[in-house]
Amino acid sequence: MTRYLRRGGTHHDGRLRMFCFPYAGGGASAYAGWQRWLGSGVEVLPVQLPGREGRMAEPRFTDLPALVADLDRELGEELDGPHVLFGHSMGALVAFALAQYRRARGERLPLALLLGAHRAPHLPAPPLTHGYVADDMELMRGLSALGGLPRVLLDRPEWLAALLPVVRGDLMLCEGAGSVDRTPLPVPLHTFAGAEDRLVTVPEVREWSLYSTVHCETVVVPGGHFYIREQESAFLDRLTEVLSRYTDIADLLGMDLVGAPSD
Repeated sequence: MTRYLRRGGTHHDGRLRMFCFPYAGGGASAYAGWQRWLGSGVEVLPVQLPGREGRMAEPRFTDLPALVADLDRELGEELDGPHVLFGHSMGALVAFALAQYRRARGERLPLALLLGAHRAPHLPAPPLTHGYVADDMELMRGLSALGGLPRVLLDRPEWLAALLPVVRGDLMLCEGAGSVDRTPLPVPLHTFAGAEDRLVTVPEVREWSLYSTVHCETVVVPGGHFYIREQESAFLDRLTEVLSRYTDIADLLGMDLVGAPSD
């Protein structure tokens, strides 16, 4: 059992498993409905970080290495089967850092990393995402302009008061990007960029090509920074195409875990 997943227990039925990490201020609910869209060939596993939604009472991580170590400890058995890691914005950084941590420890790596709306680690981060905006309302207006915050919240100070510590804590977490190992991974990288993203540009996303010794491609999708919400159908169609390259591999690898079929 792990609190990072809404359902507990390790099982490997041969399906490809996709662990989904949220953007700053977000939670597992960001990926609600994806299982229905992607179908039965992929098991969608939204990862619920502490300090939000159903784990609101738990202390939040503001240190990236500490979060990654805890994720590896809690999700270790869940990651024993064939899987991919998906992350959007902050979630992309977390997914990459987790893969690097597991590589350094000689643990099983994902079949692929799927990273969206985050510039490559060697590039300087924009001020908005790294917490340098001191004024709370300026920060919230900036997030709202990017599509990461419903505008109605700007008129509800009691809601903002609850959300702001989560956002600030996550932005502190992102400041740990410089501590992440940048050794190129022996894993394919599939990166996604919003064509109208004003925070992370397409060329900045393409720079992820430096971090794979196997293959890296960038898929440009319509929408801004939060295209996973603004253009969900178009994005999930492209994601389905990418995942289809790994479902057959997962089926073959999964046979070793659930037992090969008898003649």
